[in-house]
Amino acid sequence: MIDALRAVAWRTWVITWRRPVLLTFSLGQPLVWMLFFGFLFERFTLAETSYLDFLAPGVSVMTVLFGASQSGIGWIRDLNTGFLPRMLSTPAPPFAILAGKALADMARLLVQSMAVLLLALLLGARLHPGPAALLTGLICLALFAVAFSCLSAAFALQVRAQEAMATFVHLVNMPLLFTSTALVPRGQMPGWLATVSRFNPLTLTVDAWRGALLHSEMPALRSLLLLAALAVVLFLSALSRMRAAARRY
Repeated sequence: MIDALRAVAWRTWVITWRRPVLLTFSLGQPLVWMLFFGFLFERFTLAETSYLDFLAPGVSVMTVLFGASQSGIGWIRDLNTGFLPRMLSTPAPPFAILAGKALADMARLLVQSMAVLLLALLLGARLHPGPAALLTGLICLALFAVAFSCLSAAFALQVRAQEAMATFVHLVNMPLLFTSTALVPRGQMPGWLATVSRFNPLTLTVDAWRGALLHSEMPALRSLLLLAALAVVLFLSALSRMRAAARRY
């Protein structure tokens, strides 16, 4: 199982390295958000911090969200070329195949998230993370990355068409983004939107990550448990869809 997990993870990284367009886009888009939003709302008053400081962790998590939404494209390619059914016909456990891909995507997304924070620092953001809070915040970010990579995989294996991934981005990612605290503090939202944001997994992750980066605050245990539960549920859903899709080919 470990050999299969390692082989799938390595293959995923090699494919990503050979197709750097996705990496470039994933870094270019957050830079645009920080440049336009960060300086457009520079005079937006926040308690004890600038808007760019507030925005940097939100855009960092947004990078993970949008990057994770693209992970399903690889599954569609493997399915349509017959590679996925062949993998599932080997002794490698399906669990290890999915876990290898999810862990490789998670590692890539965490690196991209750190790169976005570096860009934010170069633009003038001020971050004050503590070691323990940073580590726990990274765990929250990793769980979120696994959860939405698996959600993208489950959707992709259900529709089996790359064109449909644009629908996924608009119907899932954008509502999640604009009903979260990634761009706006909850206190500045209308009452109904503030209520909705409390049930948004993106908000859970952004609040945990922002607290760790700006104030060295340890993420709440509730956030960790909810994100872990979400990751497990979506992993099992993707595993079920992977097996069902392979049986059709």
